[in-house]
Amino acid sequence: MPEQEFTDAIALLKADHRKVEDLFGQFEKAAGSTAKARIAQQICNELKIHTMIEEELFYPAFRGKIDNDLLDEAYVEHDGAKVLVNDIAAGSPDDDFYDAKVMVLSEEIKHHVHEEEMPSEGMFAQCRKAEVDLVELRDAMLARKQELMAQAESGGLPPAEPRAVKLQPA
Repeated sequence: MPEQEFTDAIALLKADHRKVEDLFGQFEKAAGSTAKARIAQQICNELKIHTMIEEELFYPAFRGKIDNDLLDEAYVEHDGAKVLVNDIAAGSPDDDFYDAKVMVLSEEIKHHVHEEEMPSEGMFAQCRKAEVDLVELRDAMLARKQELMAQAESGGLPPAEPRAVKLQPA
């Protein structure tokens, strides 16, 4: 992965958001099962890594420093996305509802991104006002992200694990 410069942790997360938005756009335009499967796998890996660095590092850094309801909602939104990510990653473009699942995931992510990036009231706006070193946090997040990307390339990431939503056994 070429080294990219991000001014702080929020810039890193926003870059992830733009990358996934681009991948969803590519999926919508893709023709053929092979292309769709490749792009969907990229989307799933990007979202697994993104949710892990947010949940392991970013969100805990702001617990008690911003609106905790926003953080709680973010965890639940992540879990909803994780269910679809795992289903898409385990499936194939030839499966029933495959494209629909990717499209619904795209819509869920757009909603989540909007809530994080909303000017003045969004999570990131609140985070900028908190007493947290966003550059130090960026460094920790980038190190973890690079570790997870290497894992994805070498052997794959495990299924995304919900934290807030309890899944019932089938």
